[in-house]
Amino acid sequence: MPRSLRILAPAVLVALTLTALFVALAIGGGAAERMLLDPGDLVRYGVPISRSLMNIGMAGMIGALVMVVWALSSEKQESRIAMDLASGSAALTTVAATAAMIFTYADVSGLPFSGSATFGAGLAQFLTTIELGRYWLAQILLAAIATVLCFAVRDRRLVLVALVVALATTFPIASQGHAAGAANHSQAVNSLLVHLIGAAVWLGGLVTLVFVAKAVDRARLAVLVSRYSSLALFAFIGVASSGVVSAWMRVGTWDQLFATGYGQIVMLKVATIVALGIFGVLWRQRAIRRIPGEGGARVFAWLVVAELAVMGAASGLAAALGRTATPVALESARETGSLTTSPAEYLTGDPLPAELVPSSYFTEWKFDLAWTLICVFGVLMYLAGVWRLHRRGDKWPIGRTVAWVTGLALLFYTTNGALNAYEQYLFSVHMLGHMMLTMLIPLVLVLGAPVTLALRAVQKRDDGSWGGREWILWMVQTPYSKVITHPAVAAVIFAGSLWVFYFTPIARWAAEEHVGHQWMIIHFLISGYLFSLSMIGVDPVPYRFPYPLRIVTLFATMASHAFFGVTIMTGNGLLLADWYGAMGRTWGATPLEDQNMGGGIAWGIGELPTLALALIVAIQWSRSDEKEQKRKDRAEDRSGDAELRAYNELLAKQAERDQRQAARTGGAANRD
Repeated sequence: MPRSLRILAPAVLVALTLTALFVALAIGGGAAERMLLDPGDLVRYGVPISRSLMNIGMAGMIGALVMVVWALSSEKQESRIAMDLASGSAALTTVAATAAMIFTYADVSGLPFSGSATFGAGLAQFLTTIELGRYWLAQILLAAIATVLCFAVRDRRLVLVALVVALATTFPIASQGHAAGAANHSQAVNSLLVHLIGAAVWLGGLVTLVFVAKAVDRARLAVLVSRYSSLALFAFIGVASSGVVSAWMRVGTWDQLFATGYGQIVMLKVATIVALGIFGVLWRQRAIRRIPGEGGARVFAWLVVAELAVMGAASGLAAALGRTATPVALESARETGSLTTSPAEYLTGDPLPAELVPSSYFTEWKFDLAWTLICVFGVLMYLAGVWRLHRRGDKWPIGRTVAWVTGLALLFYTTNGALNAYEQYLFSVHMLGHMMLTMLIPLVLVLGAPVTLALRAVQKRDDGSWGGREWILWMVQTPYSKVITHPAVAAVIFAGSLWVFYFTPIARWAAEEHVGHQWMIIHFLISGYLFSLSMIGVDPVPYRFPYPLRIVTLFATMASHAFFGVTIMTGNGLLLADWYGAMGRTWGATPLEDQNMGGGIAWGIGELPTLALALIVAIQWSRSDEKEQKRKDRAEDRSGDAELRAYNELLAKQAERDQRQAARTGGAANRD
């Protein structure tokens, strides 16, 4: 590969980013002079430019780390080059985030940038007391931690930790701007998170290929491009779908798409996404197989530069959109200060839904793009594994496939259907969703045996890199996995989570904060999955209780759940009274009656999956005994009942000894 590609490709990326940024700012008026409290040209242009550079840095950091974790060999120079890129990108992210923070303060305060003590005191107050400032402070701290980790670590498993921190840097960005003010805050934040992560993996992975291309031969480069292409496909789906959702939330109507500056910039960004999709098709159908052959270096260089140019344009347009007024007002109820705002809308950001009736469980929806994509990708990847086994001539039980698809369908409904629409307003619906997440959905998913399928379907790598199979084996064999999958530990987490969650401030955090709610979903899913896995799973775990002890454990958890439900039902105090009791509902049961109903759900409905677990354990126990007996019978058949013959011979010899002993005793008596 030409050495100049390392200079040309990033230069084209930055140049097109800034060009598209300035054009879009002119179209949408994002950098126009204000009538009041104008901070000056430096601030008005400094905010989008610094954020654009920060986004490029985040992409280089996340993309390079993903490639190290998933595609590159830790034993070769390619991994070291990628980590150097990640380190430099992380440092750029930290510096650019710091500049963006300062410019943002100047922008919201209307003060021109200066080094005065007054400006510094206001900046300190902005970072410590204002929510937007605290988000920026968190962003800088996370970027700094990621920078230190990228420079310090080289072990693949520690790189995974650095990747987690790098991905966390996207959350403060997703929680501010248009997403922060959206009435449907949760959906807006999750959509923007999907967009940011997808774009970072897509752009950063391609930049990583540019830098490692010089250190590998063309055959190896084709392999790396193929692996990146698979990641880019998932990223494209995430970026395109989240872009559509975000644009529709902010544009509202087709007319606004063409009549407003924001809509026109959106149309330009749609054009870049379509162009990038075409590039993806070219890579997968033509370019990858041509890279090892004659002229492959030229094909790779031209495609990379062209795609990075389009990506740069998309990045610049995205930064300009963040500075452009949206056709649809996205201010939350708290920000409007309207006297007509209902208590429910003030607390949650969304208006109070219609009265919950039986038909509402089928008609009411509140979609969440992130969980939708998780469910869709989970089904598609599972079916792909089944299909790979089928093509190889191996069989996979249809029941396991049905169980996995059913489990993800239930997860989709719980995170997107009526339970998601009403759980903020009704404690009983929240508890029903909790029982689904921690008891029913994990039980069904465990029956799908996804780990066993992956270990059978995913090919083993022999080039020093880790793919799905290697990471799964590592996770199964880690000391941490041995601890959390131990039946006793899993049972304590499963049963204790109820008490810890509802009788500590965690419940308030989950109700009021977006990150708390997402943590709740993830925690309940994982805790339920680990418990079900330790009881009835067929996937490999270090240790499982004997069947009698499993039954005892299940009944112990049932007792804990029952006691919890009774405690909720008989309580006279209202949990989160200033939340569930302050919604202003004029329909349905009173908050205390609704809470008692939630306790009944935890006690009654929540025990049904546990009973199902006990029944499955009993069936597995019976089948285990049958298998053991059949094994013994087959062993006896192979040996010709050798054990039985040996036992009979032993009895015969014992009888002969007894007869001889009796004869000797009788002879002695006659002589006497």
